[in-house]
Amino acid sequence: MRQGRLSQRYKDISFVLPTLVLLVLAAFQGSLLHAQDAAQGPIAPPPEHHVARIGNETEPEAPPSLPEAEIVKRFSQKEDEYILSRTRYTYRKTIRIQEFGTDGQPSGEYVLVTQPGRDADGKPFEKVIERPRSTLRHFFLRSEDLEGLQRIPAFPLTSSQLAKYDLKYLGKEQVDEIDCYIFQAKPRMVERIKAYFDGIVWVDAKYLEVVKTYGKWVTDQGDVHTISDLPFSLFETYRENVDGKYWFPSYSRSDETLNLKGLEIPVRLIIKWTDFKPAPSEPQASAPSAPATSPKP
Repeated sequence: MRQGRLSQRYKDISFVLPTLVLLVLAAFQGSLLHAQDAAQGPIAPPPEHHVARIGNETEPEAPPSLPEAEIVKRFSQKEDEYILSRTRYTYRKTIRIQEFGTDGQPSGEYVLVTQPGRDADGKPFEKVIERPRSTLRHFFLRSEDLEGLQRIPAFPLTSSQLAKYDLKYLGKEQVDEIDCYIFQAKPRMVERIKAYFDGIVWVDAKYLEVVKTYGKWVTDQGDVHTISDLPFSLFETYRENVDGKYWFPSYSRSDETLNLKGLEIPVRLIIKWTDFKPAPSEPQASAPSAPATSPKP
């Protein structure tokens, strides 16, 4: 695979889609467009995110035009592979929540840094590796308030989930330097105990891998707010190529407005995954030695 680098700096905080995608998003009962309008204003641009494709395999030719169902089948199979592979990696996750003043500048923030770990029973959890820092002025957060973020699947469109979605092909668009197919994903039914993705996915037109998503999670109760008492529901997520094999989420962002005691406070949530490394293999317990016995007379 030819070595390449992809990077993009956000020029503003509004999320801009081509006319085709905007028409589809308008069908989301106005919720996506409303969230984008709320995010506009004198808010400072977010930090740069970085996505890279690195590999050592020969770059294949662009595939011929494929039926939409075949494209969906192929990228969902890769999603199966990536969700399993991610459990074999460790990483550093930084969660940053910012509030903004009337001048459009950050007036406070909360920062939490974690990495994946396992408890004594082998159950995975997010281990806090740096003491949380907060200069927020309008609300107080604890690390347990962010537990809802852990319940959102990183790979919603695996092959086992496809039957629960209607996927509609919208066209093509470039993400950074990648030509992508665009699909709209809507759940066929919603439940109370399980959330489903409702949004847009961008699929690399050459390698048929999901490289970006934008949308929300919904139940039969409505939009899922991933953090208690905060309005974050719409997320724009970019992925990064790891070890030339897997596309893992590396940068996710949500912009909303918090209504608090008559004040409208612009707030932003940014999640970054960095320092992906293969997880150390767990030592295997040695078999207990047989008890010594005395020779029979």
